[in-house]
This record gives sequence, structure tokens and C-alpha cells, in this order.
Amino acid sequence: MNIPFLGDRAEKHRIHDAEGIAELLAECELLRSHAAREGIQLDDSASSLEALDQLVPRWRDDEETVSWLGNDAGLYLGTVIVRTVGGAAWEIRPDGQPVVRLDSGREFDVVASGHEWAASGVPELSQLYAEVAEE
Repeated sequence: MNIPFLGDRAEKHRIHDAEGIAELLAECELLRSHAAREGIQLDDSASSLEALDQLVPRWRDDEETVSWLGNDAGLYLGTVIVRTVGGAAWEIRPDGQPVVRLDSGREFDVVASGHEWAASGVPELSQLYAEVAEE
């Protein structure tokens, strides 16, 4: 049975509100709270990424905190990129993973980078930002 309005309706649900998604991904509550306790204001700038790189990683003893903080760090890195690098935009993969895509088509899995940073400090968030901003 072909019910055309059901197809149209399903397609409408796929439309994404890019600004709304960007705001949601920028929340990063755990990271912002942790940074504030350390006297760092996360103002969505490249210099705030440098400040995060200087934090003493006291969280590495707690596996759950590493995971949550890594996720937030990646989303924050993506937020800084989207807000400061021309042509950068959030994209949600079919698997639900948020990534940053540049005009060139290059895609960055910033959440994976955030997890690496939280777990080992390498690569630094500011270094990743510099690499993306160079393109």
C-alpha cells in the first residue's frame, strides 16, 4: 500500500536544525564545570583550548570521568572549530556520531580526539585546533 503522506512526514523528521544542534553540542557541562573550578573560562576561543591543555589531569584515575570529560573535550574542541574556522560545520553521521566537516570535505572526529586527550593528553586540543585552522 502506498501512502504518500507517510513518506513526506518521515522525511520532515530528518531535517536538522544546525544552530540548535550546535548549541546542544556546545553545552559540555562537565568540562565547563571542571575548567571553572580551575579558574579557566571557556569562551569558545583557541586560547581556551591552550588553557585546557595546561590542566593537571587529576581525572585520569577515574575511568568514568575520563570518558565523560573526553566526550565534553571533543565537543568543546568541535565548538571552537565551528565558531572560529570559516566553513566548518557540525555534521551528525548516520551512526549518531557528531563530527566537524570543513568546506574541503575533510571530516574530524573531534569526540575521538577528546577521548585521547582526556586519557593521555596527546594530542593537545590546541594542537588539533591549529591543524584544522591551517586548512
